[in-house]
Amino acid sequence: MQGVRLYGPLSDGGVRLELSPTATASPLTIDVAETAEVKIQRLISENPVVIFSRAACCMCHVMKRLLSTIGVTPTVIELEEDEIGALPSSPAAAAAEEDGGGAGAPAVFIGGTRVGGIESLVALHVSGRLVPKLEEVGAITNMVL
Repeated sequence: MQGVRLYGPLSDGGVRLELSPTATASPLTIDVAETAEVKIQRLISENPVVIFSRAACCMCHVMKRLLSTIGVTPTVIELEEDEIGALPSSPAAAAAEEDGGGAGAPAVFIGGTRVGGIESLVALHVSGRLVPKLEEVGAITNMVL
């Protein structure tokens, strides 16, 4: 078993997490015997907003900045190249892959559902549907000022 230890905030609003051995179970405990698919599915179901990224992905940075501007701190998981194929696909992502687009990472999931990449996230925001979706899953609260 391994646990996740918080190392502190990053300059772009995210947090740095690092795996470390632990003797006790916690909500962030990861069973090393889990397959990548099972780990990914568990992370999607346990967190209201999850971004799966590649190393040094500028589009992931843009996603995090957009969400932090709205008041959301997403869970960001950096995947190795061989783990990207384990991401669950949506019909739109599958169609994009067939058309030569990428259905891999970065990918954002809100409320357990794959939204897509940066284009889909921005389209939701511009259409005014992103904030209600985030409120619906409890990622932000509707504050009246």
